[in-house]
Amino acid sequence: QVHLIESGGGLVQAGGSLRLSCAASARTLGTYIMGWFRQAPGKEREFVAANNWNGGTAAYADSVKGRFTISKDNAKSMSYLEMNSLKPEDTATYYCAAKPALSNNYYTRVYDYTYWGQGTQVTVSS
Repeated sequence: QVHLIESGGGLVQAGGSLRLSCAASARTLGTYIMGWFRQAPGKEREFVAANNWNGGTAAYADSVKGRFTISKDNAKSMSYLEMNSLKPEDTATYYCAAKPALSNNYYTRVYDYTYWGQGTQVTVSS
């Protein structure tokens, strides 16, 4: 069982930046694939970003490509989502998720992930 706790959300003006953090209870994240998802009110949870077990490969939703960066520190058991040039449509609850790494791939679907955090709210004002 891995417990995930997100932090770093808040209220920011359009064009601003936030850095979300995800602390995992695992001794290392080197055996986990990490992903970030978001869910706006009335909408389904959607993929934002993911990277593979060593953080060397990443994938992004088209809507955030070039603005968001996912990273991980396996030794510290931390995952991060750096968000720049934020837009009002980025407003959502952001969740980090973990999946035991069985390959060198990353995963982009909600049902691929085993463990989820409680989420952190990001609100971008126009």
